[in-house]
Amino acid sequence: MATFSNSRALSNLAVVLVSIVMTSLVTPSAGSFNTDVDINWGDGRGKILEGGRLLTLSLDQYSGSGFQSKNEYLFGSYRLKGAGHDEIDFEFLGNASGQPYTVHTNVYSQGKGNKEQQFHLWFDPTAAFHTYSIVWNSQRIIFLVDNIPIRVFHNNQAIGIPFPTNQPMRVYCSLWNADDWATQGGRIKTDWTKAPFTAYYRNFNINGNVCATGSNVGSCASKSVDSSNSGTWQTQELDANGRNRLRWVQQKHMIYNYCADVQRFPQGFSEECKRSRL
Repeated sequence: MATFSNSRALSNLAVVLVSIVMTSLVTPSAGSFNTDVDINWGDGRGKILEGGRLLTLSLDQYSGSGFQSKNEYLFGSYRLKGAGHDEIDFEFLGNASGQPYTVHTNVYSQGKGNKEQQFHLWFDPTAAFHTYSIVWNSQRIIFLVDNIPIRVFHNNQAIGIPFPTNQPMRVYCSLWNADDWATQGGRIKTDWTKAPFTAYYRNFNINGNVCATGSNVGSCASKSVDSSNSGTWQTQELDANGRNRLRWVQQKHMIYNYCADVQRFPQGFSEECKRSRL
């Protein structure tokens, strides 16, 4: 489990993309950015502040910035673009001034993605910190905003649908320019007069099985970050209240669902689309 508890999005946003690629979650005590992550690119545009309690990423017309977790974790993916990679995406797309902010989600397994769902947030993410989380276990992936589930992706390997289970992964977060596609299909471009753009992260939490770099899944199954919570996220699912809240989000705030895009998939939808979203 990984959370950015009260992660605040961007101020003065034109067209930017914040990408959060995470593992599993439960809400252990807040970690420290100083001990838990490395700023891995951006030439000084990423900063750890307040003694490790706050991290900022900045984007200007020359470069964005990003950070990664120091550890790899059991269920997950390398944030790689290549054959066979796994990935869980939780992204904020750019917006035009005054328009709602869009959260974009996707799941890759064995190099196959095309499972996008998008949502308009029901609040202004630049006005205060909010919590963005991903629960990932062997049965499902749950995306949450302020502990409200917005999407569940189930393990349907039994019917031939790939699901990320076989590769250790890191958490990667980045802020970068994506005006070739991120806002209205690339029709709106970044307004650099409003740069620099800044994303703020606070209360970085991960609860999962730590893997040594290069290790296989079997060797890291018993090494949990927080043994008191180690069994919770492995079986976490939605209760009746969670299912009701998920229905509310998907009925009121979902703006794109790959399982309903006839134009994009004229030959028919993926098999998991025929099954319950809950």
